[in-house]
Amino acid sequence: MKVLVLNNMAPFVHGGAEELAIHLVRRLREAGAEAEAMRIPFAWEPAEQVIEEMLIARSLRIANADRVIALKFPPYLVEHHNKVIWLLHQFRQAYDLWDAGQSNLGGGARGAALRAMIVAADKTAFANARAVFAASPVSQARLARYNGLNVPSLPAPPNDPELFRNEGDDGYVLAAGRVGAAKRQALLVRALRYAPDTRLLIAGPPDSAEEAETLRRLVQEEGVGDRVRLDLRLLPRAELAALVNRARAVAYLPFDEDSVGYVTMEAFLAGKPVVTAADAGGVLELVRDGETGLVSAPEPRALGAVLRGLTAARASSLGRAGHAAMAVRGITWPATIERLLA
Repeated sequence: MKVLVLNNMAPFVHGGAEELAIHLVRRLREAGAEAEAMRIPFAWEPAEQVIEEMLIARSLRIANADRVIALKFPPYLVEHHNKVIWLLHQFRQAYDLWDAGQSNLGGGARGAALRAMIVAADKTAFANARAVFAASPVSQARLARYNGLNVPSLPAPPNDPELFRNEGDDGYVLAAGRVGAAKRQALLVRALRYAPDTRLLIAGPPDSAEEAETLRRLVQEEGVGDRVRLDLRLLPRAELAALVNRARAVAYLPFDEDSVGYVTMEAFLAGKPVVTAADAGGVLELVRDGETGLVSAPEPRALGAVLRGLTAARASSLGRAGHAAMAVRGITWPATIERLLA
């Protein structure tokens, strides 16, 4: 079977969705399929350009693939007779972010019309797919609420689980993954003034040079430069795993994330607790306050208090519980591939 994995591509942005596509292709090949990935360029600014991006996706014709697996908008709009949508999330600007007043589509009749076009295109794409799976209960709930669809959940398995193991506690809190406003590393930096003994390592690729510079400037403004290390680049997997394996805890504070996130799964594989926020979304499926991690209100003082109480002994106990939670979850690549190819 020839399988084409479709994902979008924001130039110079690499995060969980990109990692998922890479490992999906690899696991498909291991299962005996001929598999390749195709990334469709996508820019969501200016908002009016989204219509052009949709038209590009709709106009693509894929004739030599037996199955297409599409992950995100707008690639899942591509027409194919045997398309499976493994939905990471819709274009949230037209859905929950619209309701929250955080959409870039604009207000008034023009914004509403643009939103209606996106929702209509999604409806057609979902109806014409062979199957639709939601990568998390959060995406599953959004599909039910906004699109009237009840679809099965198919969570993403962890990648390279053999790399992650507990190798001790070097005393730092690690914030790994993409660096940008939606991931809220700035909130962690601001919290350090209320956690004077906490050391923080932020490691991951910034969404833009401006994001990186803003974070560097904030570290200096907050006067915590002696306790913060910034490693703003895409780290090789083994190097990232080494940082996770020696951390006291992992901090991951996205806003309303669509899934538990690779950061969470990798931390638990290594027996490290996760510090997150009460509005982090799918992360809260695994991170239970006082059980497998710590959940804070999304403001600096409260988060600082949480970090202050994270002793080595407490982190060790929470991390062991997180590791056990991952084992019970039992989500594997072979079972996932079987469902995607059924």
